[in-house]
Amino acid sequence: MIYVSLLKTVYQMEKVRSMTRFLLILAVAFSSFTMAQDYPFLQRYDSLNQIDKSQYPNGVEAVFMGNSITEGWVQQRPAFFSDNNFIGRGISGQTTDQMLLRFRPDVIALNPKKVVILAGTNDIAENNGKVSLSAIAGYIEGMVELAKANQIEVYLISVLPAEIYPWRTHLKPNVQIPKLNNLLKAVAEKHKIEYVDMFSQMTNEKMGLDEIYAYDGVHPTLEGYLKMESILLPYLK
Repeated sequence: MIYVSLLKTVYQMEKVRSMTRFLLILAVAFSSFTMAQDYPFLQRYDSLNQIDKSQYPNGVEAVFMGNSITEGWVQQRPAFFSDNNFIGRGISGQTTDQMLLRFRPDVIALNPKKVVILAGTNDIAENNGKVSLSAIAGYIEGMVELAKANQIEVYLISVLPAEIYPWRTHLKPNVQIPKLNNLLKAVAEKHKIEYVDMFSQMTNEKMGLDEIYAYDGVHPTLEGYLKMESILLPYLK
């Protein structure tokens, strides 16, 4: 009897362990599924978009679409955006396919006169896997086409210089970025939109950014953003 009772106890304990493992696997799978369901991170600006629609019933002057560089721009230079009726819609780490997916709710729905697109460096950094330069240019061209179809003026900024990515040191952005910028310039010429060449005005002899412009070689300092504004504003004004 004692032996049988012991077997039952072990069996029950094993059932609990198995159920715990099953629930853990299920939780991880559900979490991954949830993240995959919002690959473009639409929830990031969802509530803010609703607020901005009510605050700007006639639309905004310009929406800035981008990644951490754009997000940091808003954080470091909030007055630049508020004083000019600009809105930032940057998300750190994003690639151009993700931006294309959220372009309608985060740009078009705000009814802006203009959109400023600064994107592509995270694609070259392979943040979401390896992707060709032509594919990156294609995703950006998709945003351009959406904007033009909705009578939004497009200002396409060149990808900023980067000699090396601190988080992907084996890659060569100083070689790839100039190639991508040539493709973006061609996209701008094709669609007759403004191409804002910040690369040539900010790069050094190593095809990177000096410390005065970027604290890690990629993300701009305050001086970097001020330089970017001095280049961009004549186009927007």
